[in-house]
Amino acid sequence: MEIVPGIHQVDGVNGNSYILVRDGLTVIDTGIPGSGKKILAYIRETLHRNPREIRTIIITHFHMDHIGGVSAIKKEAPDVKVAVGDADAGYVTGALALPVHPGFRGLLLRIVGLVMKPGAFKPDLLLKDRDRIDGLTCIAIPGHTPGSIGLLDEATGTFFAGDILRYDGTTLAEGPAPFTMDLSRSRQSIRAIGGLDFDLLLTGHGVPLRPGASAAVRAFAGTLPPADG
Repeated sequence: MEIVPGIHQVDGVNGNSYILVRDGLTVIDTGIPGSGKKILAYIRETLHRNPREIRTIIITHFHMDHIGGVSAIKKEAPDVKVAVGDADAGYVTGALALPVHPGFRGLLLRIVGLVMKPGAFKPDLLLKDRDRIDGLTCIAIPGHTPGSIGLLDEATGTFFAGDILRYDGTTLAEGPAPFTMDLSRSRQSIRAIGGLDFDLLLTGHGVPLRPGASAAVRAFAGTLPPADG
C-alpha cells in the first residue's frame, strides 16, 4: 500500500518492509526469510517496476525479521548495495555471535532461526550518524541493537524507526524489552528521536503514526524512567 506519495509498505511481510519510489527504488528492511519474494512481487505487480531498479537495501538493525529477504532480492538485483549501521555489521556477516535472548520467546527465536536461516551477508555500506543515503539522513539510535539506525526523510516529514518504537494504532510503545540489548541506551535514543521534526512515524512492526508523530514521541519519551533510573 502507498502510505504517502512515494513511500510504500509491502503487505503481508512480518517485520515491516518499506519501498521508496524515486528515481530508483530503495528498500528499507526485508522481513523474515521468504519475504523477499513478496517484496519482489510488489515491485513488479504493484509498482510495475523492474527489481533491477533497486539501488539500495537499508537494514535498520540485524534481527532476522529485518534481514530475511536480503539474499532473494540480491539475486534479482545483483547491483544493489546493502547498507547497515556500522555497529551491526559483525552480526550480519556472522563475525559476531548473535545474542541469546531469555525465556520462552528467546528459545522460540533460536529455533525459528535454525529453521529459517536468514543467512549471513557482507554489507556494502556501513552507516554512521548523520550519513546521507538515497535522500535520507541516517540517525544512530543504538539500544535495541548496538547499530540500530533510523532514517529521516525531510522531503516527506517521515521517520523510519526500526524496532526502537512500536505503534498499534492506539498506543505508542518501546520495542520489546527481551529483544533489546541495552534498554537504558534505547530510551536515550527515543528521547533523541523526539527532538527531531517529522509528521509520520513508520516502525518495524505496527501501523503508521500521523500526524504530529514527533510530538507524540516527545510525549511518550517524557513517560519513560529517567536516564539514571
